[in-house]
Amino acid sequence: MILFLTSSPCSNDLPEGLDIPCILNEANGFVELLSQCWKPDSQCLIVSSDPDNYEMNDEMAETFGAAFSFHGLTLSDLAVCDSRNEEDASFFVGSSDVIILAGGHVPTENAFFHRIHLKELLQDFPGIVIGISAGTMNCAGVVYAQPELEGESIDPDYERFLPGLGLTGINVLPHYQQVKDYYLDGKPLFESITYPDSFGRQFLALVDGSFVLECDGHAELYGEAYLIEDGQLSQICREGEHTNLY
Repeated sequence: MILFLTSSPCSNDLPEGLDIPCILNEANGFVELLSQCWKPDSQCLIVSSDPDNYEMNDEMAETFGAAFSFHGLTLSDLAVCDSRNEEDASFFVGSSDVIILAGGHVPTENAFFHRIHLKELLQDFPGIVIGISAGTMNCAGVVYAQPELEGESIDPDYERFLPGLGLTGINVLPHYQQVKDYYLDGKPLFESITYPDSFGRQFLALVDGSFVLECDGHAELYGEAYLIEDGQLSQICREGEHTNLY
């Protein structure tokens, strides 16, 4: 398996006259590296983060189909797995070359992944997996479901640590440039919630356009990123650079 852990792989910086929602972000070599392992006419599957939101899921398929086409990443087909066809999840995974794990609400997506037994289905998957935001977070063995919605950080029943897909040992926090100054339930999200949760753990905060490429037990970090560990934040990689994680 070739695993791309992204915050967001998309860019809204479109060439003039191009009428599609987005293209892929070429920063830090993402498109180049993806192209190197992309099979011509790949079969692609998007696994939904919100299985009952059919309109969003179909729009995502159209968006990525257009973005891949723009970059010359050819597809034979692009399917979506959600509650309309979840009983066929095994067939979809088994016939795919590329699987996209969608972004969304981490616990909602996590529950759907368990419902379709995605961890087991991906056990020997030989192709490309691209995690996006929540999809990236749910790739971990133990997922840190950073509180996101109002009330989650103060809800005694909200589970911050969930069993994940076990594809990586890295806990990613996406969209760092966007959420680093957020307040949730009247408190600064990182200083009052995430930093205390990091004692005895490591979280990797990625900005959009940064990513981790993991294959054969080797993980390389590309672009601006920060390590949160034992309540402390430190920058470990800069834009345009890359570093070995393990």
